[in-house]
Amino acid sequence: MQVDLVVSDVKVFNSYLKKFITGNVAILNGHFLYISDCAKGAHEAIEGIKVIDGRGQYMIPGLIDIHLHIESTMVTPQSFSYGLIRNGVTTIVPEPHEMANVFGVEGVKEMIKVSQDCIVDMMYAIPSSVPATAMETTGGSIEIQDIDELLRDEDMKCLGEIMNYVDIINDPNCKTNQILNHVRKHYPDLIIEGHCPKVMDLDLHRIIYSGVGSDHTHQSIEGMEARISAGMFIELQEKSMTQDIIDYLLQHDVAEHFCFVTDDVMADSFVDQGHLNHIVTKAIQMGMSPEQAIYAATFTPAKRMNMYDRGVIAPGKLADFVLLSDLNRFEINQVFKSGQAVYDKSQAYHQPQTERNFPDHFYQSVKLGLLDIDDFSVKTMSMESELVCRVMMVKDGSTFTEEHHASFSVEKGMIAWEQSEYGMIATFERYGKNGNRAYGFIGGDTIKRGAIATTYSHDNHNLLVVGRNAEDMVLAANEVIQGQGGFCVVEDGKVLAHVALPVGGILTEAPLDEAAKQVKQLREAMESLGYQHYNPIMSISTHSLPVSPALKITDYGLIDVNKGIVVPLVVE
Repeated sequence: MQVDLVVSDVKVFNSYLKKFITGNVAILNGHFLYISDCAKGAHEAIEGIKVIDGRGQYMIPGLIDIHLHIESTMVTPQSFSYGLIRNGVTTIVPEPHEMANVFGVEGVKEMIKVSQDCIVDMMYAIPSSVPATAMETTGGSIEIQDIDELLRDEDMKCLGEIMNYVDIINDPNCKTNQILNHVRKHYPDLIIEGHCPKVMDLDLHRIIYSGVGSDHTHQSIEGMEARISAGMFIELQEKSMTQDIIDYLLQHDVAEHFCFVTDDVMADSFVDQGHLNHIVTKAIQMGMSPEQAIYAATFTPAKRMNMYDRGVIAPGKLADFVLLSDLNRFEINQVFKSGQAVYDKSQAYHQPQTERNFPDHFYQSVKLGLLDIDDFSVKTMSMESELVCRVMMVKDGSTFTEEHHASFSVEKGMIAWEQSEYGMIATFERYGKNGNRAYGFIGGDTIKRGAIATTYSHDNHNLLVVGRNAEDMVLAANEVIQGQGGFCVVEDGKVLAHVALPVGGILTEAPLDEAAKQVKQLREAMESLGYQHYNPIMSISTHSLPVSPALKITDYGLIDVNKGIVVPLVVE
């Protein structure tokens, strides 16, 4: 029998048995046809048009990442696909809720459109929480009719993470519950993804009852066990990979109830460390067997998304696979997509030059005039000489913040924040809708000098500015405004780093390796100002995320996330 390709003498990972079996693999029409056992297989009956000597390498299914946001890397899908392939990732389920927050359903459709020619299969999730709450202004929204449109016109894999868990519990008539009720009624088989940090007991069960079937947020042993025992699927990202979590997974029979995901990966770590392969390698280093780690990055994510055509090396399955020279170090030699070689470590691997692939108005989304010193003054009508104000305290190791109260002097009707030990955080609505702006103060593991401005601020992507003096804040903010979006770091009137993000104010069309260098410079510049955080870029960009505890800021004001309300800057 003649086939397109035979890969001989490889140690093939059998997902059903969770072990490697030495054999030959025959591929026909982009799918696996026959996997022989060298000891007893009928491999001599198969003739390949092309034969590859596997030289005893390990063959595993292509890695599958079912929860991530391409926009977190700040590059386009084409650049993202280029990076994924060399890291052994062949299928992803991205949720473009950042682009949806800027452009609504059009943003989702344009992301899908530019993904169609990518090597990696990108099967999209419908953004379910745009905006994440009713306490912020976004450029676009996703409504029930938009969900119907996407399910009618596009091949959508699931309903993306339901973020507003507070309203699910407290407000039966909120938009989120309306969406959940609509989906359960009209699309009962549609997978619903979740985002429910720290929720436990009755509140957790009410969220699951509403239809939410997974959680990818920061896990504890207690929280993870409570979710698994209630039937919730765990999508484990790197920040949850503590030793006690890994030990729990090894000591309990829960392999079917979790998988590995990346969620958000910065461009520099993508290039320097890898992607989902980095998570798998880390799990192995922490004591998980290679078989268990590979299973959690191939079989269980495919099963969670009902992708029964992949994630396994077996007859009839899509021939996406990776050849590894070293299993424990997860060293990738070659990557194949649908039976075709798409990456070879021994050969040059260049990213094609990308072009202007989005509609013209995607490059003109920042509708905000230039700012001046007065825009960073906090006025007060109080006659007191001191006021107690809320302060957002940044914590290394987490994107969560804490609320702190501190006294600030009042001079000539202004809060004298520049004379305090704290900085200012301000946000400006940038879509030309209402001109909203809000102010707060910030401390903890954040910058001690200079200023940072960005339109890459989850999830509303309004202009966010953090600084220790108004002059640097003005310069950073105006650099971003004039560039139609991006990141800018300033100290003493000098620009230390500037990453232009002209596509919707959140993406660059620069090649991945170039974007990685810019992001690395950005990270180093932030750290030079005293930012102490494992991921300062993600930290600052989530200061405006009103579903991430505990005190955040939007153009509506300071948000008490746990209560789901806007709270005043001055403590009553």
